[in-house]
Amino acid sequence: MSARLLIPMGEDGQTDHLKAYGIAYWALENGLEIQWLLNHEGGSFLLPDAEAIRKECLIRGVRYESLDENAAIRLLEDIERPEINKAAVRLQKAPRIAVYSPKGKQPWDDAVTLVLSYAEIPYDIIYDEEVLADVLPLYDWLHLHHEDFTGQYGKFYSAYRFAPWYINQKAQMEADAQRFGFEKVSELKSAVAEKIRAYLVGGGFLFAMCSATDSYDIALAARGVDICEAMFDGDASEPGFQDKIDYSRGLAFKDYTLVKNPMEYEFSNIDMTTKRKIQAQDDYFRLFEFSAKWDVVPTMLCQNHSRIIKGFMGQTTSFDRSLIRSDVLIMGDNELLGEARYIHGSLGKGTWTFYGGHDPEDYTHRVGDPPTELVQHPNSPGYRLILNNILFPAAKKKKEKT
Repeated sequence: MSARLLIPMGEDGQTDHLKAYGIAYWALENGLEIQWLLNHEGGSFLLPDAEAIRKECLIRGVRYESLDENAAIRLLEDIERPEINKAAVRLQKAPRIAVYSPKGKQPWDDAVTLVLSYAEIPYDIIYDEEVLADVLPLYDWLHLHHEDFTGQYGKFYSAYRFAPWYINQKAQMEADAQRFGFEKVSELKSAVAEKIRAYLVGGGFLFAMCSATDSYDIALAARGVDICEAMFDGDASEPGFQDKIDYSRGLAFKDYTLVKNPMEYEFSNIDMTTKRKIQAQDDYFRLFEFSAKWDVVPTMLCQNHSRIIKGFMGQTTSFDRSLIRSDVLIMGDNELLGEARYIHGSLGKGTWTFYGGHDPEDYTHRVGDPPTELVQHPNSPGYRLILNNILFPAAKKKKEKT
């Protein structure tokens, strides 16, 4: 046996980047402390040597290297050199993960549940009933499925109002709202949004993709304001609702204009989907590089074997940079298009990350499309960003100065 096992995460050094995160999570579940070597070979993992870990790597197809004690010491000493933009962060506890999603959804309906399943990282499905029953404090990390928190059923009215799945979904949501004591679905979703906001303020970690990003932010800012038209909630929207939006209650965005037209598949002008002019083969965004020793959090969230990530579409594809608040950290963008793709911020004791788009390996994912087979994309840089967020809560927190 060697002293340590190194799981390399560079461009050429790893057979399955996505399952490597599963190995790291498995080690944490089994009480092992590991080190995340930020900016070293794409964010490699250093683990204690154990036969069980070797077997798991072999079973899951994850490449590892053996290091003796002297080699491990030299590696860590080199990483800690002040002139090198690297750092070793200790991961100590497997975060408990919750996914806010309707119970009937399949793992392939959402990129996060898809990659969690592929990486063999366990998670619980929760929805409105559990959130209203205050289960969120039991979890370290919460992902918002591609939800519409505004109560407009995803703005699918124009294209799918006669589709059986849309009719059934709308009826189920209305029944749920009544069951929980709300007159409208928008009121139920607003209450759920507030519970999630309280979870964040209390120290939770929130991650959202696609329409769960801007629709959640809008739901917070439009609290107590009726922004829904009659086909969504049975009565007209509130007169002058745009002027009643309180941007300060949201997490990420400012000064946006809501889309009132129910026939338009869009919530607001935050999203860049219809404004961006680019061909699929040219659609990329860049990841920013941060100081591993001083800006540890964004460095963790941006670990990758590529700084250039393939773009991908969604109901909310990306965010108009001019509508992002100044206190929000942009971690990935396409400057030429004026859009941000990957942003981060904090509220109270908690932090949040928004990632635009639906599926990093399915450019135009549409309703009814077949699921992505991640076995064909084991080294996906776009999916790695999701898994960075999964491990982020496991990092040892530095003691605050007194």
